[in-house]
Amino acid sequence: MEKQEYLDLAREWPLDLTRIALELIWQGYEILQANVLSQIDVKQADKQIEKSLSSLLERRIRDVMTGDETFVVQHEVPEFETSVSDKAQPPTYDIAFILRANERIILPLEAKVLHSDGQVGEYVKEINNNFLTCRYAPFSSEGGMLGYLLKGLSNRAFNNIAKKTPCTLSDNPDFPKRHHKTSDHQRSIPENKLYPLNFRCHHLILKIIK
Repeated sequence: MEKQEYLDLAREWPLDLTRIALELIWQGYEILQANVLSQIDVKQADKQIEKSLSSLLERRIRDVMTGDETFVVQHEVPEFETSVSDKAQPPTYDIAFILRANERIILPLEAKVLHSDGQVGEYVKEINNNFLTCRYAPFSSEGGMLGYLLKGLSNRAFNNIAKKTPCTLSDNPDFPKRHHKTSDHQRSIPENKLYPLNFRCHHLILKIIK
């Protein structure tokens, strides 16, 4: 890909898309929390719970969308840009918002089950090993993490995430009443790539067990 193509892709992201998409996640979560979460079997393996919750959440997000959005939402979206080879399995996002005008432009979200507010190791690995290496979200300056919290307090989970990443978590003024923080980073850009250097990660803690 030529330099100008990278720059054009980075500029295509609508300024208000992230806020709108994240609000849809919270609306979908409210529906999930009211009607479905009591039926979730938390004794399943982590991957099974994660996939089940992400699939259920994606459907509720679609339910609250108007159809006029400039993007679509999808569960398990492959990222072919950073696949190692044509035969390798590409990285796959748990939930992604995809721009209708250019399907290479994606706001990706990765989900991790947090069995307690102290068990955040796998969550942190997704940030450091994937988002901050540009393996995830290569053309986007933003992405997100969904923490499915089974036990404990959201604020304690945030404190542990901040310590172990390490990073500074800030309140998001667009979501003052939600368990929603942001952290700002500079990424490691692979050689000969012109992906956005500055990256904002959104952290949403979704409590599963009341």
